[in-house]
Amino acid sequence: MFTFLLVIIYLSFISLGLPDSLLGSAWPAMYKDLAVSLSTQGVLSMLISGGTIISSLFSGKLIKRFGTGKLTFISVAMTAVALLGFSISPSFIWLCVMAIPLGLGGGSVDAALNNFVALHYKAKHMSWLHCFWGVGATVGPIIMSMFMGKSNGWKKGYFTISMIQFGLVIILFLTLSLWKTVEKVQDENEIKEEQEEADGKSSMKIPGVKLALLSFACYCAAESTAGLWGSSYLVNYKGVSVGDAARWISLFYIGITAGRFLSGFFTMKFSNSTLIRGGQVLCIIGAVVLLMPLPTSFSMLGLILFGLGCAPIYPSMIHDTPKRFGKNASQAIIGLQMAFAYMGSTFMPPLFGILVSKISIGVFPCFLLAYVFIMIISSEKINKLISRKQKTAEKIEMKV
Repeated sequence: MFTFLLVIIYLSFISLGLPDSLLGSAWPAMYKDLAVSLSTQGVLSMLISGGTIISSLFSGKLIKRFGTGKLTFISVAMTAVALLGFSISPSFIWLCVMAIPLGLGGGSVDAALNNFVALHYKAKHMSWLHCFWGVGATVGPIIMSMFMGKSNGWKKGYFTISMIQFGLVIILFLTLSLWKTVEKVQDENEIKEEQEEADGKSSMKIPGVKLALLSFACYCAAESTAGLWGSSYLVNYKGVSVGDAARWISLFYIGITAGRFLSGFFTMKFSNSTLIRGGQVLCIIGAVVLLMPLPTSFSMLGLILFGLGCAPIYPSMIHDTPKRFGKNASQAIIGLQMAFAYMGSTFMPPLFGILVSKISIGVFPCFLLAYVFIMIISSEKINKLISRKQKTAEKIEMKV
């Protein structure tokens, strides 16, 4: 029963990843058909991410009201309808309207499933859960690239993805009773007590929490900027064709997907902090490869390396939260971390779009490097704080 439900959860996370990568891969063709500027992609990105922030902040109340299974069903249905709306969009304003339910649905799925897996499954499944997000994020641009050479091909791409989403909606509807059965097996009283202890503003006062929030914001800023602007950078700076750029950006998501599949096994031998550091180093190497004046084909290598670097960082930071800040505070802090992660996705890509309109999209790799370096500084400061806390606790135990 638990294994079958885990498969459903993985399928649901594929549905979360599918629309996340579509806008970036399709935008080089979309903005021309819609007669808008290149930088207006940031407006859509901000609307989608803004919806995810709102739904993630209210996810606790929504889960309590509807249950994880029903909330996931409703959320995926919202994204399916929104993607269908994208496929018949007559104008940019219509896209802005459809972006709202797309963001609200995506944020609810993310928060609900991360919470459910954290409560009911082992840590290794967290990495594999986000690996399946990568499956969806990788397949999305590949499907879109099949239609990009045709007139209004991006609309056909969005329609195809929406039909896949509706298929997942049917599966979720047929398995609603399974979620309730699994939740009843768990000790709900103990879970509720832990969540109540974690609520409140006190979690923000814990040493290192603010640095963790900054780390999550910078990580998602780097990932979303790479996904949303990677194709435009390849087309407008590297001279890659629109179709090739859509296929090449999928390599970034392939890197994330493959890396998270492998990191699920690496968690059995390496600590979360080691995986985070390794990922950060790979991100730096990938961004440097994109920055250097190398043959165009090296851009593929840079995207793959950056994707591989991103792979272990997010799930490892989530899994490390109870160790860093204590089990009683972990649920509240994870909620804050996800909200700040979405804020990074919401505000940084549009800011980059404004910068592009004033300078050049050639600064794309420099922005990625800046995000990674800030993330490294924040995470290393947290490690020092935790190390000092552990040493202090050991000294107290020795005296006792």
